[in-house]
Amino acid sequence: MCGIVGYIGKQRALPILLDGIKALEYRGYDSAGLAIVDSLPAGRQGTEVYAEKAVGRVSNLEEKARNAETQGALGIVHSRWATHGGVTELNAHPHTDCKGDIWLVHNGIIENYKEIKSRLAAKGHLFASETDTEVLVHLIEDKLNTAHGGAAVLEDGVREALNEVRGTYGIAVIDRREPKKLVAARNFSPLLIGVGNGEYFVASDASPVIRHTRDVVYLNDGEMAVLMPDRYRIMTLDQKDVVRKAHVIEWSVEEAQKGGHPHFMLKEIMEQPEAIQNSLRGRLLVSEGNAKLGGLAEVAERLRGVKRLLIAACGTAHLAGRVGEYMLEEYAGIPVEVDIASEFRYRKPVFREGDALLVISQSGETADTLAALREAKQKGVMTLGIVNAVGSTIARETDAGIYQHIGPEIGVASTKAFTSQVSILVLLTLFLGRQRELSVVMGKRIAEELQAIPALIGEVLATRDAIRAVADKYRERNNFLYLGRKYNYPVAMEGALKIKEISYVHAEGCSAGEMKHGPIAMIDDSFPSIVIAPKDSVYEKNVSNIQEVKARGGPVIAVATRGDSEIAELADDVLTIPKTLEMLTPILAAIPLQLFAYEFGVARGLDVDKPRNLAKSVTVE
Repeated sequence: MCGIVGYIGKQRALPILLDGIKALEYRGYDSAGLAIVDSLPAGRQGTEVYAEKAVGRVSNLEEKARNAETQGALGIVHSRWATHGGVTELNAHPHTDCKGDIWLVHNGIIENYKEIKSRLAAKGHLFASETDTEVLVHLIEDKLNTAHGGAAVLEDGVREALNEVRGTYGIAVIDRREPKKLVAARNFSPLLIGVGNGEYFVASDASPVIRHTRDVVYLNDGEMAVLMPDRYRIMTLDQKDVVRKAHVIEWSVEEAQKGGHPHFMLKEIMEQPEAIQNSLRGRLLVSEGNAKLGGLAEVAERLRGVKRLLIAACGTAHLAGRVGEYMLEEYAGIPVEVDIASEFRYRKPVFREGDALLVISQSGETADTLAALREAKQKGVMTLGIVNAVGSTIARETDAGIYQHIGPEIGVASTKAFTSQVSILVLLTLFLGRQRELSVVMGKRIAEELQAIPALIGEVLATRDAIRAVADKYRERNNFLYLGRKYNYPVAMEGALKIKEISYVHAEGCSAGEMKHGPIAMIDDSFPSIVIAPKDSVYEKNVSNIQEVKARGGPVIAVATRGDSEIAELADDVLTIPKTLEMLTPILAAIPLQLFAYEFGVARGLDVDKPRNLAKSVTVE
């Protein structure tokens, strides 16, 4: 959600900034803009700011800046996802003060901007936009202009202003009068520093930085960084110095490219065999029917005493948690409650002795999930995390956790992150189950079947042409009902979510057992149902649901176990998956639903990598 890139160093900033913000396009945005501090032309003293803004794609901004002559080595760029104010150039970032000296980009929301704006307007400040962000840059200007006890340098003005605002922010600020300085700060909105050789970067995630350096330092909430061409300093907003080692990013630039695929989404769908292998590598103890989870080693004995596991997550990660609920209760014998993280705090959860909270987030920066984590920590509850982004806020703040190790996921619609999260939840089930009453025989069976999953995913991916044909057949339909039971009820919701995200059609994920309690009223010959019906413990129930839909003239697309002749006779179309343990079918069943959504969106001529109104990482509440 929104993107920030800043640069200070010895190179020309413009191409670095444009290249960097293009690397953040996957986050979702509606406009973009940049500001660069440059020296005045020969014969004139001082500096000037080159600034451009554009509505729409970054390519529009790039076109505007194509012939810019700026040689400045200090600048900031931003891609905006509208919160306050419509999608216009005036509302696009960067925003500036009354004189055009200070320029600022901001991710987040300033909650008390109205009262600050009213006070500043009374003092003569003029505002050009409808945004909350512009208030912040004027507040910094006001602090710097205050005659009595005022701030002398940019970082002092930023610090004083931030101590006055309420809300969330990740910001980068430059001042024409201090052309050797870039100031950044964060509070509930991710921000990192890229440490290069005589140059430094600021970014809202690592994608723009990795092509220049793999060494990054993550800012924590309430921290500010001052970057200069030859050094940087991190401090808290109450002026205490912070010393923190750099993290080394594990993935490469190549991993963040499309690799010959037309879209990131397809690339990431096709990467799932390797992604899951990476999530399992060194962790699956097949001969022992167990899992070795190094990230949980320090809390292993405490986990023996856990009596209830709470899971909080958003979107696709929440649905992975719903799958985990079934397996953890069935095989580990632990009561599990799964919450949408955005509701977790507001229902005032009742914590008990022996509770633990597991949060799941690919980015490790999801605002609502982070808030749920902090609520539990405040109550003294042990916290665990499943995240992909090493060094992310959730990874740092949980007591223990498990990294996914799947490389960057660029596509807005999550694919490989979901199947990796479910696979890790299987590992967690083994680990906790073997601490309890799960037998070594059953543990070995689960481990053996899980070890085979990457190859079985490859078999499903090989049916892409058949899935494409089915998607093309239904490309004109605007309503879908997804049905599943038990382990595959969350997968039905995930399948519906995917096609909604990618194609903007109406789709509902429903428990098949609930179909007669309302959703069946929608069924007619124009309303297809996608039924997940593998050969499992609820197979006969799913067959009955298919018959009920067919009796009302509804088309049926079934996701079924390969070789199932009964389903083939009932359904209009069948997408097949190989046989596996019931608890592992969600991993395989998700694949044809991902491909169906992808091919459906492409058939309708949509940009599946950049669905409208969506952001990859939701970092504001």
